[in-house]
Amino acid sequence: MKRVRLAVGLMSGTSADGVTAALVELRADGVRVRRFQTYSYAPALKRRVLDAPGLRAPELSRLNFALGAAFADAALKIARGARPDVIGSHGQTVWHGPNADPPNTLQIAEPAVIAERTGRPVVADFRPRDMAAGGQGAPLVPAFDLFLFGRGAPRAIVNIGGIANVSLVGRGRLCVAFDTGPGNVLMDEAVRRATRGRAEMDRGGRLAARGRIDERLLRRLLAHPYFKKAPPKSLDRSTFGPALLDRHFPRLNAARLPDALATLAEFTARSLWFAVLENAPAPVAETVVSGGGALNAHLMRRLSVLFAPARATTTAAHGLPVMAKEAACFAWLAARAWEGRTNSLAAATGARGPRVLGKIVPA
Repeated sequence: MKRVRLAVGLMSGTSADGVTAALVELRADGVRVRRFQTYSYAPALKRRVLDAPGLRAPELSRLNFALGAAFADAALKIARGARPDVIGSHGQTVWHGPNADPPNTLQIAEPAVIAERTGRPVVADFRPRDMAAGGQGAPLVPAFDLFLFGRGAPRAIVNIGGIANVSLVGRGRLCVAFDTGPGNVLMDEAVRRATRGRAEMDRGGRLAARGRIDERLLRRLLAHPYFKKAPPKSLDRSTFGPALLDRHFPRLNAARLPDALATLAEFTARSLWFAVLENAPAPVAETVVSGGGALNAHLMRRLSVLFAPARATTTAAHGLPVMAKEAACFAWLAARAWEGRTNSLAAATGARGPRVLGKIVPA
């Protein structure tokens, strides 16, 4: 197969806000995002996505095809005037059970629908092959992190979406990579509950910046057994999800919200900091953040304080928009698969070795 020069990446995360699409130029030493956009799910579709783990088979099957159409529309819009060589789709995670018996995972957004509507080959469903090879099926981004940031001094490459993950890279190798714990999911859910759905997030972390951290509660949160597990390890939305808020923040309202958000933001920041401290073989020179958390100024200030004297910056400082990184990653993963090249790191997932991840649907 010919070398991929232009690809589209499609991503929808645990927050289920919509489909982020990126049109990406692929180069031997990096990528350039030509354009990207998040196309929000219609409210009714978002509700179905959030309810997906409890749906019966007929409803889940319909949702799979409906999301395929939504992903296809996003690909067509972002690729306007261009003809990508391949489309990479992460899909929408419904369930991720790496520690179940047998280990299993499910991402939906039917790739055959995407291929049929766009007329382009699609690579999707990246996680199952890694799990079949004994891995966690996640995280998948570290291979991309190593490609982009692996040269030079040790760095912590952090993505803060619904959950947070880190890749510790430097001097040409990946040291370790894993999901560190909560990202934005608890903060976003706290805002929705306290405002009864009138707001979806704490924009810029302005409310958290006004609140006071409950240190006693924070210590209880940081005692969660997940943090004691050694990598490789991965999460889905359920571990740090609504049940945790039910238990620790049972009477959320507008008056209590700033303190709750200050505590939850610190929970995300410190769990990330501890993860790096405990697993980096040497002090990191820089922490590079992407995802929605990079837009939370309060959270970024806390990371800057915790990681000092190492610099805390974002992927934007390296030419990669913070909200485009994961979609760009799946464009790159798809390009590697389409070319028949390995696109996984066993050191990140615990698999028996590198594999070519992704199922290919021809144009």
